[in-house]
Amino acid sequence: MTNVIVAGAAGRMGCRLVALIKDSNILTLAGALEGTGHGALGADAGETAGCGRADVSITDDLAALLSRGDVVVDFSSPEATLHHLRIVAQHRRAMVIGTTGFSPSQLEELKALVSQVPCVMSPNMSVGVNLIYKVISEMAKTLGDEYDIEVIEAHHRLKKDAPSGTALKIAEVLANAVNRDLDQVGVYARKGLIGERKKGEIGIQTIRAGDIVGDHTILFGGMGERIEVTHRASSRDTFAGGALRAAQWVVRQPPGLYDMMDVLSLR
Repeated sequence: MTNVIVAGAAGRMGCRLVALIKDSNILTLAGALEGTGHGALGADAGETAGCGRADVSITDDLAALLSRGDVVVDFSSPEATLHHLRIVAQHRRAMVIGTTGFSPSQLEELKALVSQVPCVMSPNMSVGVNLIYKVISEMAKTLGDEYDIEVIEAHHRLKKDAPSGTALKIAEVLANAVNRDLDQVGVYARKGLIGERKKGEIGIQTIRAGDIVGDHTILFGGMGERIEVTHRASSRDTFAGGALRAAQWVVRQPPGLYDMMDVLSLR
């Protein structure tokens, strides 16, 4: 059994993680974490998630939980995730990070900390999305400069960061496939008389509306045809399930930074 601590246990993703762990016969809910002052502190994690009593109270004391947990699964905020990772590193446990929106300086600290612990970090834990990374890399290499590339992502109105971490990862995969620097070729908005599209640009467009769980489309546009690859998530369970698969995998790994491509043996 893998003993899992869920950080952000009262959030949208945290609730689905709690529910899936509760239904699992190979995972145990070892702890549920929320920030100091959160309204859910002291509540039963299962009841908060709407999946029935789990007999695990939500707490803000991660250090105490780590005495009985093997791995922390964290979909919270960049600041909270870094705080949790510092504590996890002190206790030499494992971590799975699905949080997005880190600044460059935060990423530097994160990479330093994971030299001490095994950590899977991915902007999207879906098996399907990670397969798409592999497929679109080959497509970009084959199609070359004669096809324009656009990435279009759509999420619910409550999402705080834009573009999504998944869209940025998709754009990075595409840029690497054609030996370009995303910082040089990425275009995040178009307005006004901007002239013709420059060769080699990778456009990244953002939609925020309603309760969209997560849609990502990669468009390769050529003269006389276009090819679209689309992934639509209809439930957060696809992300939660992938994260828990990563949790089972990462506890058996040496310290270092991994992603879902490693978990799924897609490299």
